[in-house]
Amino acid sequence: MKATNQHKTDSPTQDIARLVHNQKSLLDVMPAMVFIINGFKSIEYMNPSAIRFFGNLVEGESNDRAHSAEDTINSLLLLVRKGQVLKNPSDKHEDKINDHHIEFALAPFLGYRGEQLYWLFLHDLTEEKTHIEELSLFHNSIETILTSKINELKESERVRHSLSLELNHLKDHLKKLPAEGTMVGSSKALGELRDMVFQVAKSDATILITGESGTGKELVANLIRETSNRNEKPFLKINCNTINDSLLESDLFGYEKGAFTGADNKRKGKFEVVDGGTIFLDEIGDISPRMQGALLRVLQDGELIRVGGNTPIKVDVRVIAATNIDLAKAVQAGVFRLDLYYRLNIINISIPPLRQRKEDIVDLVTHFIRRYRTAFKKDINFLPQSIIERLLNHDWPGNVRELENVIQRAVLMAKGNIITENELLFDQQAEEKHVYPSMSYLQRLDGLPLKGKIAELEREIILHSLEKNRGNVAMTAQDLQLGKTAFYDKLKRYDITPKELK
Repeated sequence: MKATNQHKTDSPTQDIARLVHNQKSLLDVMPAMVFIINGFKSIEYMNPSAIRFFGNLVEGESNDRAHSAEDTINSLLLLVRKGQVLKNPSDKHEDKINDHHIEFALAPFLGYRGEQLYWLFLHDLTEEKTHIEELSLFHNSIETILTSKINELKESERVRHSLSLELNHLKDHLKKLPAEGTMVGSSKALGELRDMVFQVAKSDATILITGESGTGKELVANLIRETSNRNEKPFLKINCNTINDSLLESDLFGYEKGAFTGADNKRKGKFEVVDGGTIFLDEIGDISPRMQGALLRVLQDGELIRVGGNTPIKVDVRVIAATNIDLAKAVQAGVFRLDLYYRLNIINISIPPLRQRKEDIVDLVTHFIRRYRTAFKKDINFLPQSIIERLLNHDWPGNVRELENVIQRAVLMAKGNIITENELLFDQQAEEKHVYPSMSYLQRLDGLPLKGKIAELEREIILHSLEKNRGNVAMTAQDLQLGKTAFYDKLKRYDITPKELK
């Protein structure tokens, strides 16, 4: 009761002070920015939210580096003018102040002196607007992507429908393809090659298979062995280009105990292991002069001597050799023994490149489709005429191996039962050499130290010689008058792979 009586006896001044204090406490905690504007002249009050956002404009301070306090005050006063002409200024409206999207409402009232004042309430919408714009961009991007994908699918379907009306080259060929491992094709050249293989396979004569890389020399060697009298005897394949000379010699001819560091026991070589059978020596043109002499002994006398040994060992091995270089030219260059060449070249089976027997392409394509549709579990059963024409028009520098790569990739990428232009990607050819019509070679080396210029020149010379000799290391080393060990060191230093230049 005392408190109530005391409250009733408060003076009008105290009541006003209490009301002002309560109002200030309410404005201090409001998240909205609140201003009191004196007509169109000045800002009389800002609550803490407004000061944090704009700075204390009443005292002439601004938080915005791009705009002064005066600029911001003028913008706020202009906002009041705009609000005055609105039909319902106390409703929420949107505008911009200093590049900020804001929402505002205006409420007029009279000051205690009778002056016209305004409550101005602001809410910053900038972040919200940014999010809305980002969402809009995102939705537009998704729409664009979906539209693009739908158009792609429509175009793909159109192409497939168009191709499905063409002649199907798989329809009959899939029924009459030969078994795996046989020579595929019906050209006259391949027929003569088969006849040659069957004619010489039963003999024990040494055979030299020649042809470009990727023509199928190993397949011919397999066919010779399978139709020979040694078809149930051992058969080994050696790639002479992948093993260095010393290892190749010990691998082929074996070694005696103590022949070199690590030779703790004697070991038979491949020729002894395969005794009575057949050995296939691929890339024969790359073996060293020492290896050539050892191989000549086996072919001529039917005997070998292990590394570190002195005793000849008799062996009965049929040799099938293969190369993609011209051994006759290698003999002329002095990097291949003439007597070994004669021993190897008793029977020469030359495989024509694919560009010379394009009649076999359809058979080969069908053969590879059958192989890879099974491997990839793809139901490819349609090969249009337009695809066949593209395959026939290609030169096939990589021969059958390149064709197999192209078809394997096409089957893997096919989206339905048909191969289209989209899946037909030919192997990347060697990069075109840069042409500098107005710049000399030395000018292109500007900026390199002398040592770097010499190294670059040496690398170019080695590459040029290797290309001229179709990647043959022995012939290139001979041309450059370098020992093979020194030449291999340079190949390693310049990161040059001879096999890529074959």
